[in-house]
Amino acid sequence: MADFTSALVLGLAHPSGTLSWKSLSTGTPAALRPSPTARRVARAFAALVGCERAVAMTSTLHAFSDLFGCTWRPPAAILYDEAVYPIASWGMERALRRGARPRAFRHLDPESLRRALERTQPHRVPPWVVTDGLCAGCGRAAPLDEYAVLARRFGGIVLVDDAQAIGLYGRGAGAPAPYGHGGGGSFARLGIERDPAMVAVASLAKAFGAPLALVAGPRAFIDAFTADSETLVHCSPPAEPVLVAARRALSLEGAAADARRARLGDRVRRLRAALRARGFTVRGGSFPMQRVPLPDVATARALHAGLVRRGVHAVVRRARCSGELSLTFVVTAAHEDAHIAAATDALSEAARELPQFSTPAESASSFVSSFHPSNLEA
Repeated sequence: MADFTSALVLGLAHPSGTLSWKSLSTGTPAALRPSPTARRVARAFAALVGCERAVAMTSTLHAFSDLFGCTWRPPAAILYDEAVYPIASWGMERALRRGARPRAFRHLDPESLRRALERTQPHRVPPWVVTDGLCAGCGRAAPLDEYAVLARRFGGIVLVDDAQAIGLYGRGAGAPAPYGHGGGGSFARLGIERDPAMVAVASLAKAFGAPLALVAGPRAFIDAFTADSETLVHCSPPAEPVLVAARRALSLEGAAADARRARLGDRVRRLRAALRARGFTVRGGSFPMQRVPLPDVATARALHAGLVRRGVHAVVRRARCSGELSLTFVVTAAHEDAHIAAATDALSEAARELPQFSTPAESASSFVSSFHPSNLEA
């Protein structure tokens, strides 16, 4: 089977033999006695992303629930990217119940954000800007450096869901190293570490393979967040095996992790080249989520079913930002050449089964190019 549905893009899976822990949980709320492992993970994460302080949370849902249900104070404005990942939106629902009126700005558009911020001026309360560091729908990075300048001008903060970029992107990205070095995420990629206006919320469940979330930012903000947090009081703390896995993943950062990122980049390039050679349009650049755009749901279902019959698993997705429907292959460093060949062959064969082909001799490229002009490729 060739599986292109896993988000473990660096191939870190943490088998049980690599972990050592004494008990599943301390049984004590983290607000009373944080796990020593959680403290070590938080320090390592803060150092990785370049923030003064961090705190470990069970999930990003817990983090956003506390951020908007406890730390945010009315009447501060909340401005959010119109395509922000759903979990941040779920958190904002708590702010709605506390009197907030969140307003959207255009996707990845600093000018739209500037205009929205100007409309908050009469309140003279520091606004919150909510965005993803990297859009999972289109694979584009948010202009966080520009957002940071705007946030500082208006005395606010930028709250960044950086789950897609953490562990994947770092400093010094270029042709030899498309993801850069160090895995510090969007802040490192843009060189805006230790910016007092920036707060990162990130799950380690993707590149680092550990289902744990952390909130990192300026010391004063994180201290206030920790003091206000309701989930640290009322919910079970993160499970110790998860914390141990997170600590292990963070300790692997360095040459070994950069080698995994280099291999991932090579796997992405090979899949893109193989699909293009069969005539398919492929979007996504160096981002591990490689998209083959599709014209309608019926085609998507047919192609997906054709892949499954051939032992290949991919994801049918509709982007929140553009509405684009696509068959998405999530590439990881664990994929071999055989997996890439299987995916390419299966998609070509599945496409030939569709009614759009008048004869078996017609190629996949004639079908795909009919509704995906190459000049639109990203």
